[in-house]
Amino acid sequence: MAEDSKSYGLAWFLAGLGVGALVGILYAPKSGKETREDIASGARESAEYLRARTREAAENVSAIVDRGKEQVSQFVDRGKEQVGEYVDRGRAQWEEFVERGKNLVADQSTRVTAAVDAGRQAYKTASTEPETHEY
Repeated sequence: MAEDSKSYGLAWFLAGLGVGALVGILYAPKSGKETREDIASGARESAEYLRARTREAAENVSAIVDRGKEQVSQFVDRGKEQVGEYVDRGRAQWEEFVERGKNLVADQSTRVTAAVDAGRQAYKTASTEPETHEY
């Protein structure tokens, strides 16, 4: 039922379109040839306008892409510089930690050696002295 009313609506629309076109042709202020020439001229002007706008849009897009490439290149360069700075700073800190570690190990090694030598000396001293017992 709904499809029938849609079919009728479409048929009436097409009939109205045809009648409107016929009335437009009959009451047109210009002849058919003039109307066709005006339509063709309008189409040419529209096509030229679209070509010009397309060229402008392409130029604008090209400029935007170039600007974007330049900005990305700048960001990449800055990023490389920052990474290099971080690597250099990290390397310097690592070298400082390694040097501190070496100094700490050397200091502890000296202390352990001194303690061992003192222990040996104490043992030698204690083993060479006669034991005296006072009762």
